[in-house]
Amino acid sequence: MADSGEARLQDALGHVFTAAALLRQALTHRSYGSPHNERLEFLGDSVLNCAVAHALYQAFPQAPEGSLSRLRANLVRQETLACIAAALALGEHLRLGEGELKSGGFRRPSILADALESLIGAIFLDAGFAAASAAVARLMAPYIAAIDPLASGKDAKTSLQEWLQGRREPLPEYRLLATEGQAHDQEFVVQCLLKDGRHASRGRGKSRRAAEQEAAQAMLAWLERT
Repeated sequence: MADSGEARLQDALGHVFTAAALLRQALTHRSYGSPHNERLEFLGDSVLNCAVAHALYQAFPQAPEGSLSRLRANLVRQETLACIAAALALGEHLRLGEGELKSGGFRRPSILADALESLIGAIFLDAGFAAASAAVARLMAPYIAAIDPLASGKDAKTSLQEWLQGRREPLPEYRLLATEGQAHDQEFVVQCLLKDGRHASRGRGKSRRAAEQEAAQAMLAWLERT
């Protein structure tokens, strides 16, 4: 029988495991021991991509392939998955080794995102694709509902690139200015610099990619105001 914490997690997922061992494995980081969740993560990544693609295909019947691909990439990226995992309080359920516990691994976005993928893989093995897809749809519902079907669905770097190319201006340069914090909880500071030097913007994020996106968004906002 699942403990109260696992029961709440299963309720949030909308799936009660028949094989409790799969749930435990999905919540076990390799630092804790074996069997750990890396193989489940591998499986869950593919199931997640397919389930999200299906959900978007149904939600936006008029959207072209390129837009659907961009929307899917935004939904399955680490930042989004870590936010969903945090909302599930997934970190409280993870089984981590002593080193990871001391370094705050239960809050690390990469560990949280990987564990969420592992859970999806575990649901797939426990009850098949329909159950896994239903769990993904439940978790992603607020994010899909927030999508503006009239918007481009492009990320900030792509939008900035197209804005500049449309005016025959050179593409910007992204520079890593600083990496702050401890190894387990780093924050990246990135500068987006126009080639003519007339403006530079900054972004911060838990990954370099996220920081670049924030810097690009700030640059695009500045360009549209001027």
